[in-house]
Amino acid sequence: MRTLLLLIALLLPLSAQETLIREVHDPKTDTHVEVTALFSQASRSGFFPVRVKIANNQNVKHTIHLNSTATPGYRNSVSSKASFSFEVGPGKSATHDILIPLAPCPSASTNYTSVNFRLTGTMGDSMNGQHDQYRSGHPSVLLSETLFTPNGSALDSALSGSSTRSYSNEAFAGKFDPKQLPTDWLAFSGYDSVLMTDTDWSATPPGSRNAILSWLRLGGQLVIYSSSTPTRASLGLPEETSFGTIVFEHIASDLKLNPKATVALVQKENPARTITDSILNDYRSGWPLQHHFGKKAFSYGLFILVLILFAILVGPVNLFVFAKSGRRHRLFITTPVISLGASLVLIALIIFQDGFGGAGSRRILMEVRPDAGLNAAFIHQEQFTRTGILTGTRFSTDPACLLTPVPIGKSRWARYTNHHSTSGVFNLQPTGGGKLNASGDWFQSRSEHGHIASAVIPTRGRIEHGPTPQTLVSTFDFPIQTLFYMDDSKNWFRAENIQTGKPFTITPVEYSMISKTLASQANQFSKRNRRFLTKAENRPGHFVALTDSAPAIETLAKIRWKETQTVITGPVVR
Repeated sequence: MRTLLLLIALLLPLSAQETLIREVHDPKTDTHVEVTALFSQASRSGFFPVRVKIANNQNVKHTIHLNSTATPGYRNSVSSKASFSFEVGPGKSATHDILIPLAPCPSASTNYTSVNFRLTGTMGDSMNGQHDQYRSGHPSVLLSETLFTPNGSALDSALSGSSTRSYSNEAFAGKFDPKQLPTDWLAFSGYDSVLMTDTDWSATPPGSRNAILSWLRLGGQLVIYSSSTPTRASLGLPEETSFGTIVFEHIASDLKLNPKATVALVQKENPARTITDSILNDYRSGWPLQHHFGKKAFSYGLFILVLILFAILVGPVNLFVFAKSGRRHRLFITTPVISLGASLVLIALIIFQDGFGGAGSRRILMEVRPDAGLNAAFIHQEQFTRTGILTGTRFSTDPACLLTPVPIGKSRWARYTNHHSTSGVFNLQPTGGGKLNASGDWFQSRSEHGHIASAVIPTRGRIEHGPTPQTLVSTFDFPIQTLFYMDDSKNWFRAENIQTGKPFTITPVEYSMISKTLASQANQFSKRNRRFLTKAENRPGHFVALTDSAPAIETLAKIRWKETQTVITGPVVR
């Protein structure tokens, strides 16, 4: 019995990592490959972090291939695929952390995420899957194993008791081992909240901490539980969290949480709209960007006229003129020729009406943090496109980003909606060079599409204090049309037509004179990004800048962007 208890105790620290595949190629030399999920539960969007460990104790080189196919539950009509390959030399071992793209979820009625894995190569052939169920409307949550072990069951019960509709396998959160966390913020991008103790945070490696802080600044909720009274400074946490939120909660020494209060903390007390709820509801009706772009008119008259002319030509004219009595055999020639001519005319009309490529509009919310040595920009981008004829739909993003199609309002042009018949393949392939290759149905010919993207990019751009108290300097490599600045005394200032490297004078203004402009800018975004901007605009020592010249997260090169409006926020550097 003691031996069994000891074995359980030894295995408990590893339980936060779920072994998906373990293929032993040669038991004698312990040559094997192991695929492990770093989180016990996948989110409903974004990426699923997986660790691949390969031990090659033989005298030959081995090649491993891992393929993934993700679907939103049992809806196989929507999917995302990726493939990864690894080589390990004789007598070598290797560990690779990879990001598995998750399929977008077009409907709130689909509360599942499924990821199927296939391992092939010289070490063997194995298959397995990760299947998770969610409560509709519940945010995606990660809970450290320290908190999960004493609280997991109680939190699951509290979640089930919060609604008359429940399923036995719904979980409050996925668990993780703080010491084994990924170092790429994209691994956290599909989650709304991360809960851990202050001891867990101290045990988290520096690279993983930076990843969580990047996710936090993009709008995440980080909850730190402690039996003492730590400060942000003592834990190395920033005082200013951009679009995100840090919450400190007291916990007893037994690490027991109040289940109902914890469920409410992530569901109701997170000021950010949950990612899934925003994707499913913010864009399908009343999306400001789509409304601003306008509707597409369809020229029915020309097509009806062509069809009428075709009917006349292929019928009476063909029968009584081209192949009249005694020459009916000509029908075998004239009918195909007339049909081909009509088809060419219809193709010409489509090209004339829709053209090649496409057009679109983008709105970008950008938080710039030059402080604390970050020199980074945290970007949320919304884009709406209307395409004509596309000769290719593959594209790459640089850097890799969270990229998701959003279900837009139903129309003859919309291809991705919340309708049960919606289908599409949205493949994403992370690359070793920090890019993301996309293929499939992200863009289709003669269609309307909505996408959102989030990214963290390095930048030296900033707003600095100038040589006098009433002057500032921009180091952004693009012009800024308008800038608003709130000083430490909460007084507002304004400046216009700002050029790179040239000191500009700020003029005092009353808030009532700029409030309508700020509100107008916020109302051009979806509800979630609107909340982020509203949270960020009233911070002493920070600015809000408006420009149509800032770079964006680029997707399909064939799209002509009619406009790219960017709102930039951040601190003014002294």
